[in-house]
Amino acid sequence: MEIVVPDEFKHLYVTNAERPVIKIPHPVLRQRANDVTEITRKTSKLIDEMIQIMKLARGIGLAAPQVGVGKRIIIVAPEGMKPTALVNPVIVESEGESLGQEGCLSIPGLYGNVFRSHRIVVEAYDRNGKPIGYELEGMPARVVQHEIDHLDGVLFIDKVLPETLHWQDPDASDDDTVE
Repeated sequence: MEIVVPDEFKHLYVTNAERPVIKIPHPVLRQRANDVTEITRKTSKLIDEMIQIMKLARGIGLAAPQVGVGKRIIIVAPEGMKPTALVNPVIVESEGESLGQEGCLSIPGLYGNVFRSHRIVVEAYDRNGKPIGYELEGMPARVVQHEIDHLDGVLFIDKVLPETLHWQDPDASDDDTVE
């Protein structure tokens, strides 16, 4: 789906120190990220930078490709959860279906409804290389699925119900939206 950014939202589509998240149509957003084969100090530094960028952007999730790095690392921080890094995350179980509004820091101002699994089990490694797993449902499950999609070069606009797409000032967006 091609996105035509309205003039009043074009100022959101710059990438600079104040807005470091990469925006569409940057090609890294459409590439499958590579597995992390070794967790190093550089990996840990990237995770710290991603957490800071996500906070600066007021997001609740961020994938490494969104900062120009083709590695399978995501940060998730839905309400009530401290920012958590998942390295090489894999959804090993899912059930149910729920419809919810999503947006994306790489497509600022555009929102729409996406069907996602209601409950998931995700396995990954933490920032120290230790295997971890989470059983999540509702918004936390949605955030993880959205961010893992980024690792596969998939954007929410690829799954959105087209009739629900709408432009809205992200500073006025609802807190129950995945970005």
